[in-house]
Amino acid sequence: MSPARADDRRPVRRGAYPEFTWPAVIVGYFLGSIIAVSIGYAALILGFSIEGSELAAILGWAILRGLMRRTSIIENNINQTIASSVNGASAGLMFTLPALFILDRAGVYPGITEFNRVLMVLAAVTGGVLGLAFIIPLRKQMIDFNRLAYPGGIAVGAILKSPGAGMRKAMLLLGGAAVSGAFHLVVLNLPAGLSHVEGENFALGALVGAPPILNLTFYLSLLTIGVGFLSGRGGLIFGLGGFLCYWVLGPLLLRFGALSGPHSIAEIAAAGPEGFRAALFRPTGIGMLIGAAVGGIVAAFPLIRGAMKSMHEAQKGSGAGGSDEIPIRFLYAAIGIGFVALLILAQLSTEHMTWGRALGMAGLGTLWIWVAGVIVSESLGRTNWSPLSGMTLIAVTILIFIASGMASTEVMVASMVVGVAICVAIAMAGDMMLDLKAGYLVGATPRKQQLAQLTGNWLGPVLIMALAIVLQQAYGLGSDRLPAPQATALAGVMEGIVGGDVPAYRYAAGAGLGAMLAFSGLGGIGVLIGLGFYMPFNIVLTYTIGNLVRIAVDRTKGNAFVENVGIPVAAGLIVGEALVGVANALWIVFTAAAGQG
Repeated sequence: MSPARADDRRPVRRGAYPEFTWPAVIVGYFLGSIIAVSIGYAALILGFSIEGSELAAILGWAILRGLMRRTSIIENNINQTIASSVNGASAGLMFTLPALFILDRAGVYPGITEFNRVLMVLAAVTGGVLGLAFIIPLRKQMIDFNRLAYPGGIAVGAILKSPGAGMRKAMLLLGGAAVSGAFHLVVLNLPAGLSHVEGENFALGALVGAPPILNLTFYLSLLTIGVGFLSGRGGLIFGLGGFLCYWVLGPLLLRFGALSGPHSIAEIAAAGPEGFRAALFRPTGIGMLIGAAVGGIVAAFPLIRGAMKSMHEAQKGSGAGGSDEIPIRFLYAAIGIGFVALLILAQLSTEHMTWGRALGMAGLGTLWIWVAGVIVSESLGRTNWSPLSGMTLIAVTILIFIASGMASTEVMVASMVVGVAICVAIAMAGDMMLDLKAGYLVGATPRKQQLAQLTGNWLGPVLIMALAIVLQQAYGLGSDRLPAPQATALAGVMEGIVGGDVPAYRYAAGAGLGAMLAFSGLGGIGVLIGLGFYMPFNIVLTYTIGNLVRIAVDRTKGNAFVENVGIPVAAGLIVGEALVGVANALWIVFTAAAGQG
């Protein structure tokens, strides 16, 4: 037998599948940056965030498999873990930080936007580390032993296991992005004076002669339709809030209503639908968000018991430890260092902050990160719903009382520094468990995923801070274009507490409704309906189109078509418009700077 034939008979020896590699890290940073900017921009329009892991897994196959000819499933899993970690800051910062810019528009809080940007970014990074350090020890209990579902993690795992399908989805996503980006570019450059077109809105009501209170104006946004498609039937609850306001309550008030307060129904109606929104629907919506948040925590007591049990079991030895996990001693050290960092950041946040107040704020912040992070992770595992904004709203309210005694501007800035850390921490904790579930399904190494999540934690806050500043300068946060619903609601609560000017009966009515809905057993229905009350109705109408299209496609084409075609295209609609919107904002800012120069 020839040597060549003998060599052919030798067993093939292969190394381990690539996992935590430089290509995975670099692609994760790249995709994470795109996704964070896109979803951060979308969150400012719609008031809720979207999980970025599926987008990262789909696009990861396009780059790793399509361009780089790499086929390791667990390497792509590291890519999506890093990318989703970068994106974790998008909700954490966009639900909180814009509140300071929104409060500045009131003109009664001088210097509120002159906060230290670097300090705020460090607070977000610190919060991310704390959130991860608290949640990582619970991996085995929540995923291996309790076997929580984490539907989002299952979806990501399915994408990771199907490289060929992932490539096809990536092409569809990029096609959707191209269409959406081109459409938004056209909308941005529509000539003035077009009939029934006002900026980026189409006034259908004026065209067909509908009563003004029905507010039939559509937002010309494929991004909003894409988000509605991804939400599907469940998203109709969000639209329901808006329809109740303008198609039921508004007409009833015009016909029969009487409203106590400084303005009569006639005076409010004279300002059109926006008058009703400003005087009635918006404060009621804020109250519903508060009531739903508090009610959600009470309703989540069973989850809290399960979380406490998980922590107890983890401490008995079933949690982090061994070669598959980050050693528990390093996590304890990270928690200790994070608490000290949060204490220093709180003390440096304002000129007159005392160490006593800083200690109280850092102590509350660290404790709340621990409890809320576990509750959110359990909630995501069981229902795929995250009470992130409600947890943050309650925490910031308590922080304001701890910081009281200083000037109102300083109270708000200090509360926001710690509040940003809390919100980012909670978002990162939930994202970590979702990604670990996906890794569990594809046979990834938990320790490497945990390190990947920590590796991506620093970049998101830097990007989102820069994005918020650019969008503020170009469009204004809290404007009609970027209403920033969660941050605007937070700003309203902060202003009411500090200034003592709260529309109490409207907040109370909304809070009662929100609390009732929180006990309905339907996840975040109270938050969604509250946002529907609060949001500009033009956005709600366009979002509902996406819901209805998803329902129609489900019925006519089936679930397989939705999963393989509809969802990637809808995700592309989000990415394309968001990137063009951000690019346009950069153009406005740079052009203005050049003109001043």
